[in-house]
Amino acid sequence: MKSNYKKLGQFIQQVSIKNKDLAVTNLLGVSITKKFIPSIANTIGTDMSKYKIVKKNQFTYGSITSRNGDKISVALLEDDNAIVSTSYTVFEVTKQDHLLPEYLMMWFRREEFDRYARYMSHGSTREAFGWDEMCDVELPIPSIEKQKEIVKEYHTITDRIKLNDSLNQKLEDTAQSIYKEWFVNFEFPDENGKPYKSNGGEMVYNQKFDLEIPKNWTGSTYENVMNFTTGKLNSNAAVIDGEFPFFTCSSETFKTDTFSFDTEAVLLAGNNASAIYPLKFFIGKFNAYQRTYVITTNDNRLSNQQIYFTLKDELENFKGISSGTATKFLTMQILNNLKVLLAEEEVSKRFHMIIKEFFNLIDLKNKELEQLHEFKDVLLSKIATIGG
Repeated sequence: MKSNYKKLGQFIQQVSIKNKDLAVTNLLGVSITKKFIPSIANTIGTDMSKYKIVKKNQFTYGSITSRNGDKISVALLEDDNAIVSTSYTVFEVTKQDHLLPEYLMMWFRREEFDRYARYMSHGSTREAFGWDEMCDVELPIPSIEKQKEIVKEYHTITDRIKLNDSLNQKLEDTAQSIYKEWFVNFEFPDENGKPYKSNGGEMVYNQKFDLEIPKNWTGSTYENVMNFTTGKLNSNAAVIDGEFPFFTCSSETFKTDTFSFDTEAVLLAGNNASAIYPLKFFIGKFNAYQRTYVITTNDNRLSNQQIYFTLKDELENFKGISSGTATKFLTMQILNNLKVLLAEEEVSKRFHMIIKEFFNLIDLKNKELEQLHEFKDVLLSKIATIGG
């Protein structure tokens, strides 16, 4: 053990406080992204008094590792009290004047910790990283002042990440509002710059959509106006330090060393156990999983940005029309026959010019986010070399 490394067991203890009076109702689980998430468990008829209470600055982790791939589910509660299943282990730092919970959580976020915990897991039917193994974890524990400095630097980066995520969400929400004004409410600017429908723009009945749409607009099916292809890679093609984005059926974007596409495209997951299909927009070089659709327009009246928002409006509908039992699939047979509105070409061009600026800004923010995540990973890696 390095001179400033200490075993975690001398700083932590298990906590097992049951929710006996049912005072806490916020039921959470822990994800492999090291975060608390709302539980999706069916709790009808469940005795919630047996669940464990987690308090602010306490940790929760799932000891069974064999079902989590290479990640260990562990998180630090930063909010109000919650409850978790008895299958989780709850623990706390007992000597916070020697070890900050936030500093410890930074150690748990390191990929090296995940690899260590997975290697140390044991068992026949199910491998587990038990409490004894957790207590045997060794980590550098510098002075409390140094820990505070490291945590502050980490928060500077993560706060900027949250800000960029928030800005991106606002940009996308604004772009989606414009899309709905133009293609749902038909209030795009007319030749006088006034909202089309509310200012007497001529509307005609369209049998395909069973509604009135602006004159000179029409409709088509996805099959006729969109190009669909899929990636060729298996999911295990992801690498930690890859150069190019790798889109799979996961909500997370991975990395790989090769690219097969260099374009502006919409990425749609083709399968998902819960029929929740991640949807993304990307510009540049990337690769894709063999069940991920890469979608582009083949009609001048339809932009890739409109495709993105059209598909986004369909995501809830996909839950009901996708096929399969254990895994739900979006097949080409399903997608081909879906309908899309086509504005007259001049209106479509104006929409594209406006919305493209939003997506360009989002792309710039995403590049900055990528750098920030790299800085964060470097900082987490450097913890192992911190002196006493």
